[in-house]
Amino acid sequence: MRKSIWMAIAMAGTLVATSASAIELRAAMGGDAGYGEGLARNDDGSAGPLPMPFSINFFGQTYDHFYLNNNGNITFTSSLGSYTPVSFPVTNQPMIAPFWADVDTRCDTCGLAYSGSAGPNQFSVTWHDVGYYSQHSDLTNDFQLTIFDRSDTGEGNFDIEFRYNRLQWTTGDVSGGVPAQAGYDAGDGENYFKLPGSFTEDVVKLADTSNVSGETPGLWFFNIRNGALADGATPETALVPTVVTDSGGYQFDFMVAENQRIFIDPLVAIGYDYELLSGPNILSALFPILSGQSDPYLLYALNGDFLGSVFGGNVFNFGAGGVSGFRLRGIDPDIALDPNYSQAFVTGLTFAVANGPTQISILQTPVTFDTGGVPEPATWTMLILGFGAVGAALRSRRRTAAAWA
Repeated sequence: MRKSIWMAIAMAGTLVATSASAIELRAAMGGDAGYGEGLARNDDGSAGPLPMPFSINFFGQTYDHFYLNNNGNITFTSSLGSYTPVSFPVTNQPMIAPFWADVDTRCDTCGLAYSGSAGPNQFSVTWHDVGYYSQHSDLTNDFQLTIFDRSDTGEGNFDIEFRYNRLQWTTGDVSGGVPAQAGYDAGDGENYFKLPGSFTEDVVKLADTSNVSGETPGLWFFNIRNGALADGATPETALVPTVVTDSGGYQFDFMVAENQRIFIDPLVAIGYDYELLSGPNILSALFPILSGQSDPYLLYALNGDFLGSVFGGNVFNFGAGGVSGFRLRGIDPDIALDPNYSQAFVTGLTFAVANGPTQISILQTPVTFDTGGVPEPATWTMLILGFGAVGAALRSRRRTAAAWA
């Protein structure tokens, strides 16, 4: 059976790395620091169970309370004092961890961990200017977790947001040099995700990177729908990229099975490039029907050779053996796709999988028209001459959702 999936388009105290344009943490939740009620100065302490303003369905388990753990995470079934992170999956310990490491807030100049809510449909946990064990404040981290109620899309649905304003340290004095881990874990041994850089010194780069946009360093966002990470089954449960690359591309990493079509949604304006980083070749592509798109999409090989054209709603087959990547051009610039809208352009791909589920890593680089020049194949160059008059319109992009036949 063919299954469709939709995907939308994040030693001991010696490493210093600060985001050049750090994202601000959410505040306005009361308390002296604006982040709500603070946890008393402590090492490896916790608070809870604390009530949530709504219930969430976290991988099949419903929770209406949580434990705030000083060491950079929240848990749901019990408090957690472990100061050295254990690689996910950790069975019987469901948690959401923006930065699981040995936080120590006993130093006089350290900040605290806080919990608060800016409204009935969200709550936040903030680790504001926290130091590391043992009572060090020469380097501090400033990060936050916010959970949003999305019961408007289904009972128990919610979004997870990580915000990293500043990350300067990775581990405490007695963790054996093990750096922090970031991500979430259902505690069932199966459903979990580790953010890039976890267990390496590069974990501090979470403050400089994102899976949302290259313009929002430090912002990471995840959708939990129907008791699971958005699985790509529908446009409403579109998967998010693993990370936005330095070049502005959207990198996806996932498992794919034989005859399985993967739908991915890069944030684009007039086209985009696909390039396999690892895994079997792409066999076919299915593109959306965009309102206002009267011309077919134009497909090119990565070397610039013209492959053919295809209208939205139709499958384009790349032939025996498939291709390791391709370029799509010809999205009408008058449509003015919003590159920050995660469901602007949904594409389905199949892969040359032979036996069993196979790991795929694919990079999609959005092509916009107003970024100082777009590399195009020679056969596309003449068409660009007609785009000069639409630059102003592209500066005010509108959101355009994909339609399907």
